[in-house]
Amino acid sequence: MPTSHAALKVLYVEDDPDIQVIARIALEDIGGFDVCACTSGDEALAAIGNFTPDVLLLDVMMPGMDGPTLLGHLREQPNARTTPVIFMTARVQRSEVEHYRSLGALTVIAKPFDPLTLAQQIRNELAETA
Repeated sequence: MPTSHAALKVLYVEDDPDIQVIARIALEDIGGFDVCACTSGDEALAAIGNFTPDVLLLDVMMPGMDGPTLLGHLREQPNARTTPVIFMTARVQRSEVEHYRSLGALTVIAKPFDPLTLAQQIRNELAETA
C-alpha cells in the first residue's frame, strides 16, 4: 500500500456508466483516490500495463467478460498478481459471497453502495489485511 501522502491507486471496472460516475466521484472527490476507470474487462487488461493499482475494484456482472474471469486474466499480469481485489455486485447471497472470497476477494461491496462511505470501506478492508 502507498504511504499516507500518496493517493491510493484503484483499477475500477464497471460497465454501467451511471454507476461508474457515482463511484468515481466517491473514490476520487470524496476518497482522494487515483482511479483508472474501465468499462470492460478488455479495457482493463489494456490499461493494466500502464497502471499499477493498489487495489482492484471489479464489477461482477459485465457483458463479454465478467469480474471473476477478468480477475483470472489480471492475475497473469506482473503488476496485478497479488493486488488485493474487491468485488462489487448486487448478487450478495451467502454462497455467492463465499465464491468470490474463494477467488481471493477481500470482500464484496453490495450494490447499491453508499457513495459517502465507499472509499472508507475500501481503506478499512485494506487496513485489515495489512
